[in-house]
Amino acid sequence: MYLLVLIAAMLKRPRTPPTNNPTMDYQTADSEHVLKRSRPFGITDEANNLPVNMLPVAFPNQSHGQSSYSSDDLPRSVVMTLSPGSAVKSMDFHPVQQIILLVGTNMGDVMIYELPSHEKIAIKNFKVWDLGECSVALKATLASDYTASINRVMWSPDGTHFGVAYSKHIVHIYSYQGGDDIRNHLEIEAHVGSVNDLAFSYPNKQLCVVTCGEDRVIKVWDAVTGTKHYTFEGHEAPVYSVCPHHKENIQFIFSTATDGKIKAWLYDTVGSRVDYDAPGHSSTTMAYSADGTRLFSCGTNKEGDSYLVEWNESEGAVKRTYHGLAKRTVGVVQFDTTKNRFLAAGDEFTVKFWDMDNVNPLISTDADGGLPASPAIRFNKEGILLAASTNDNGIKILANSDGIRLLRTVESRTFDASRAASAAAVKAPPLGTFGSSSIVGTSIGERAAPVVAMVGLNSDSRSLVDVKPRIADESAEKSRIWKLTEINEPSQCRSLRLPDSLTATRVSRLIYTNSGLAVLALSSNAVHKLWKWQRNERNTTKATASTVPQLWQPASGILMTNDISDTNPEDAVPCFALSKNDSYVMSASGGKISLFNMMTFKTMTTFMPPPPAATYLAFHPQDNNIIAIGMEDSSIQIYNVRVDEVKTKLKGHQKRITGLAFSHVLNVLVSSGADSQLCVWNTDGWEKQASKFLQIPSGRAAAPLADTRVQFHLDQTLLLAVHETQIAIYEAPKLECLKQWVPREASGPITHATYSCDSQSIYVSFEDGSVGVLTASTLRLRCRILPTAYLPPNPSFVHPLVVAAHPSEPNQFALGLTDGGVHVLEPLESEGRWGTSPPIENGAGPSTTSGAAGSDQPQR
Repeated sequence: MYLLVLIAAMLKRPRTPPTNNPTMDYQTADSEHVLKRSRPFGITDEANNLPVNMLPVAFPNQSHGQSSYSSDDLPRSVVMTLSPGSAVKSMDFHPVQQIILLVGTNMGDVMIYELPSHEKIAIKNFKVWDLGECSVALKATLASDYTASINRVMWSPDGTHFGVAYSKHIVHIYSYQGGDDIRNHLEIEAHVGSVNDLAFSYPNKQLCVVTCGEDRVIKVWDAVTGTKHYTFEGHEAPVYSVCPHHKENIQFIFSTATDGKIKAWLYDTVGSRVDYDAPGHSSTTMAYSADGTRLFSCGTNKEGDSYLVEWNESEGAVKRTYHGLAKRTVGVVQFDTTKNRFLAAGDEFTVKFWDMDNVNPLISTDADGGLPASPAIRFNKEGILLAASTNDNGIKILANSDGIRLLRTVESRTFDASRAASAAAVKAPPLGTFGSSSIVGTSIGERAAPVVAMVGLNSDSRSLVDVKPRIADESAEKSRIWKLTEINEPSQCRSLRLPDSLTATRVSRLIYTNSGLAVLALSSNAVHKLWKWQRNERNTTKATASTVPQLWQPASGILMTNDISDTNPEDAVPCFALSKNDSYVMSASGGKISLFNMMTFKTMTTFMPPPPAATYLAFHPQDNNIIAIGMEDSSIQIYNVRVDEVKTKLKGHQKRITGLAFSHVLNVLVSSGADSQLCVWNTDGWEKQASKFLQIPSGRAAAPLADTRVQFHLDQTLLLAVHETQIAIYEAPKLECLKQWVPREASGPITHATYSCDSQSIYVSFEDGSVGVLTASTLRLRCRILPTAYLPPNPSFVHPLVVAAHPSEPNQFALGLTDGGVHVLEPLESEGRWGTSPPIENGAGPSTTSGAAGSDQPQR
């Protein structure tokens, strides 16, 4: 037991570091009030022969000064739902800006959300930054499958950096200066195989990153230079979690393995000081109460039995075992602590809460339903907000009354630091903004100032920039004089025609890479063009209209050119799909389907020679080896690349396929065709669930083979359908038409449309060269961009054929034109967005008469 006493001393840092567990508090290393209350247990630092003082023992009758707490202090009201789009593996609230949430997913996506605005303000996709520096083992792994899941995301104690541990060898450290300012800092090939956990520590007052992995090793890295300082070996199974802690001038690390072993390490070469079994030999994570006085652990073993316990540090034994966790748990139970008083665990499709002094469950919530069997959970620092993962790849934010007040106050009072001097007015949120009935009637005046101070808005200029503004141009006064924003001069927006030295033929397909750093176009002559924005001091993170990119080609000089059939390529129906990691593009221009390497432009393989020719391509969201291929003969082929085999053929359309969209939430594929029909297919058995023809507006005649495109909203339930005569919103899977928007005839047919990356806007291009910006929720036109704003006078009349939305900048889009040009457009920095939405009182509600077809009004 002597050794576990040392563990107790080593573990003051509450962090849950499991492969899947994003739920522990992170206590900074300078908690002097904790250090001063410690009592000695006679343990020594063997390397320096120094006494190691233990943390105080919590006696059963100790109140911790929190006796006034009740279950009402727990965040249980669902106030909002976020939609990362893939399964959430790890979350962490910013230690200073407590309304900022860091999220990591099973698809390798790292996202930062600002809760009051519901906005995803930054995103990074999995990508190895420097493939040339990778080991042979990692290159081999990536060659067979260039994807990775995230096991852990974590903020540094001051919130200026965060770390990401991936399921393949790699750790990424990013620097963060607020808002969407994420910068690559360190890429470390930390382990062989999965990096199961990471945490920040402060040995010798130097910020370090502690990692552990599938290779049974723990390593300590300099967080500034990436230099490896220590390697700890001794576990006989993959290391599941690490938990660094400091006590006075002594630094420790706890580690747990998948075989249920707990070990503890000093920063030396002596080896493990502890070899102890976790309850039930479970994969375990450990955490302290916020004040560092009480130690807890939670784990699930291979049989599915879970254990939540408090440790008696003086005896090195379990002090109490909490009741209420299910037997035969699905997945690993995750837990967290808050307010030095409560424990929470995600179990049995609920979040369960305990009072730390009572082994019986206090209360539970199902968060209005939709939680998985073992949801990931995470409190913010004050314990007034709780994030929980959902079954449909989302996140529910729960709040108590203080949390609701905090969100309302921040939304109504936030402002950008650059505008502080002008004291810009802000918009107060309407009651019910956060989807909770408990908001109604809540007064914020009394506690506004302290809540804002708690978030840090009054104390730190960096904090001010972290929160995006709500400017007063949507105020009641201005809404009374609202009018459609029209942009007809180059000075009214930022636009850039991308440089091009290759043969100019019309742009048939256009897409941003998932990283947001490049634009890929497919021309009607079957040649692909790729523009890359270079990283420099001015532009480090994304494509922009303010910096000219490079038309990129590999050193070999080869072009990515599709196979062309005997027919004229101008008559073919081009199509392409980009892999999630931006490494491969699958493409066709009437001939065989080609798979290209995006780095070398080399053709990896070709398959499926016509007839029939492919007319649309879509990767399965869960498996890039499964592709849905729409064909010229109106069929859809579900093709497995790995075995080079068509698994099934779907038949339901009468004309060629023009659009495909997967919903991983509904487990459906929606197809659209030149027959103006939508079909829904279940991806489990590929049976047709529903079909519906578009409602062509009266007085509008559609071309015989007019394309119909489909795209899912971020919520993966609403479906955008685009036709030359209309924009329509359907609810899947029953295909109920919720809204329809018909443009004025003067604009000419719609050529293309797409959701913005946040699904709040829809960009629509027209044959007259103009572009419309619709508010997606109401299908109201709020901005019209005329061709004179981005095109020079041209007697041949150039117009856009395709529009692409930036993957993380909701106000940036690109246009592919009939003359082969590609333009990137953004609003002026002073404006920040494309126009403002008309208020309801100005008639923004949808028209119920079909006669409104030419008035830019939506219809039901």
